[in-house]
Amino acid sequence: MMKNMVLLALLMAKLIAAGAQDEGVWKVPKGAPVPDFGFALKKGGDSVRISDYKGRVVLINFFATWCGPCRAELPRVQREIWNVYKNNPRFALFVFGREEGWDKVNAFVQQTKFSFPVLADPDRRVFSLFADSFIPRNLVLDETGRIIYRSVGYDKKEFETLLELLKQHLAK
Repeated sequence: MMKNMVLLALLMAKLIAAGAQDEGVWKVPKGAPVPDFGFALKKGGDSVRISDYKGRVVLINFFATWCGPCRAELPRVQREIWNVYKNNPRFALFVFGREEGWDKVNAFVQQTKFSFPVLADPDRRVFSLFADSFIPRNLVLDETGRIIYRSVGYDKKEFETLLELLKQHLAK
């Protein structure tokens, strides 16, 4: 039993270390149009659709308040992405709290002082369109709504790749 648990842990670590970028970890392939979905921008707020953001480069991040790698990544999202592009009309950022309700998300934002949009996804409705497990996750959509970037886990080098991609697409 213990040997099986160790083997499972090693397999999971290998997937995460490899970036878990293969098709088996994603439900939607790179290059495909993003599935259209609705979401609220605030507790009790009106719903918008991701398709409303066509014409913009959109970064979607999935995290959880208890996730260590997420907590390492999100300050960089604040400093190196949101603070740089928040006033760019061709950019949008949505950070979804996987299995996190509005009360927990709002308390997290108050504690961390993040100013980017942090949204609730308490039943994994949005997350489950893209994956079944593993966070943090990032997706970038181009102006046509196609997925041009995907990452799983937080890796400093991979985050640099994300930054470069955003720079290239938003410098046009």
